[in-house]
Amino acid sequence: MAPEQDEEVFELVFLGTSASAPSIQRGLSAQVVLYKDLRFLVDCGEGTQRQILRSGLGFRRMNRILLTHSHLDHILGLGGLLSTFARWEAIDQIEIWGGAFTLERVRTLLFDVVLRGARPEVQIDFHTIHEPGVLLEDEDFVLSAFPVEHRGPDCFGYRFEERARRPFLNERAEALGVPEGPVRRDLVRGNPVTLPDGRVVQPDEVLGPTMVGTRMCITGDVSRTASLIEEVRDADVLVTEATYLDFEADLAGRFGHLTARQAAELASAASVRQLILTHVSRRYRERDILTEAQEVFSEVRVARDFDHFRIRRGESLEVLG
Repeated sequence: MAPEQDEEVFELVFLGTSASAPSIQRGLSAQVVLYKDLRFLVDCGEGTQRQILRSGLGFRRMNRILLTHSHLDHILGLGGLLSTFARWEAIDQIEIWGGAFTLERVRTLLFDVVLRGARPEVQIDFHTIHEPGVLLEDEDFVLSAFPVEHRGPDCFGYRFEERARRPFLNERAEALGVPEGPVRRDLVRGNPVTLPDGRVVQPDEVLGPTMVGTRMCITGDVSRTASLIEEVRDADVLVTEATYLDFEADLAGRFGHLTARQAAELASAASVRQLILTHVSRRYRERDILTEAQEVFSEVRVARDFDHFRIRRGESLEVLG
């Protein structure tokens, strides 16, 4: 049998997929990334707390919030969410990550408007992203920020990655008489082990070729894509916006957004496996957005509120809800 290591996958839940203003079917920007026991809320548009309840996710461990930029349709839900955390005592500490300008606006919202000088009942730790790079990591997982061009300063996208690993080869281990338990875990970690009979087994004897881990990228709102190609290259899933259709490309450029075609061109240039479009406008039909993107890139979906996906390296999206 394999050593005690579970197959870990990313899950992605869309809570809000509308551009700028909510509609009957779509809330404002928010999505949750799940990995092992970690949860990351990416953006927090108005009404996000209700969407969390409707999704069935609940508030437990929803204590890491990643903000792509400072616009109100991506941050205004923080006030209500913070109040709910304090009232329900579901969480006693949250981390809010974002660029300097974004966090300055969040502080104003929370402390000057919501709390009005009162002390927050939930501990709030602000983490300013001063430059692109790794934000959090452990032996299996890396979270990084990358710069995004949109209206205003300090816009960031986020890359969620499993570290590359070498699979454990059970048949070789059995043939060598390697017992189950801690000995196998040591080999998985790259350490040689000594068996009870004195034989030394090297990791290379029981580990296969290196396998690249699952990679998912979320850009937030985007005005230009050239700088993003290398940042999102080879992602299993790219989540980006498609606020406009191509016949209104001039309008998209004026307001710093993408068309569905431009988003698909980014996915194609970066050789991503699958594209999910969000931040969609009420002015277009969903099927028209999908059709325009598929003219350039075939593996594309238009996200809907409460879509729930499981993401594995090299596999198609698994739909959970």
